Amino acid sequence: MKIEIDTHSHTLASGHAYNTIREMASAAAEKGLKGLAITDHAVQMPGTCHIYYFQNLRVVPRQMCGIELLMGSELNILNEEGEVDLSQELLQELDIAIASMHFPCYKSECSRETVTRAYVNVMQNPYVDIIGHPDDGRFPVDMETLVREAKKTGTLLEVNNSSLSPGSFRVDTMENCRDMLWECRKQGAMVVLGSDSHADADIANYRYAAQVLEEVNFPEELIANTSLEKLKSCLKHWKKM
Repeated sequence: MKIEIDTHSHTLASGHAYNTIREMASAAAEKGLKGLAITDHAVQMPGTCHIYYFQNLRVVPRQMCGIELLMGSELNILNEEGEVDLSQELLQELDIAIASMHFPCYKSECSRETVTRAYVNVMQNPYVDIIGHPDDGRFPVDMETLVREAKKTGTLLEVNNSSLSPGSFRVDTMENCRDMLWECRKQGAMVVLGSDSHADADIANYRYAAQVLEEVNFPEELIANTSLEKLKSCLKHWKKM
């Protein structure tokens, strides 16, 4: 299986990553990708960039080092209402948006019912394309409901390689990801593979994601980023163009 575009990566702008946009694009080209999504952390993440960064993304060339860049953000889900930390007006200007749970930013209760409600609500947002690392057991979720609503709203669920690595600070990720993939198989819901790379060397690293996909014999047709054009056809942002 070949993945043509990595949909989750961070640059120096995120505050805890280590390369520039050009360095990331160059590494993506060296690894044979056709595209790369730059998804720096949105404004409520401690240490990340100012809102001006996202307002000014129009100045970044969308072709660099032979790679097509999708300039977006990893949004922070703030509460059970599914609010995120960039405005709708700004979100519609991005090429791609991931919405994720992060403890410094999420302020509601972390019960299974509340977290599931937060995910369901954020997926109603017409500019949220992907749910990032829904495998984190610190944010328990009803996988059947998550997958059903993802399919209903056209939102992609992420298989996050960084989550699945043995050194991850997230909890029960392999088991939870396996449960999500079984449910996606059953319901016919689409997923996307993201490296969540914070350094250029980690772009397109799907070592642990590939392992869990193989374990559940996950069908390739339900993986959105096996081609750049297939991914675009699955993203809410690009459906509106």
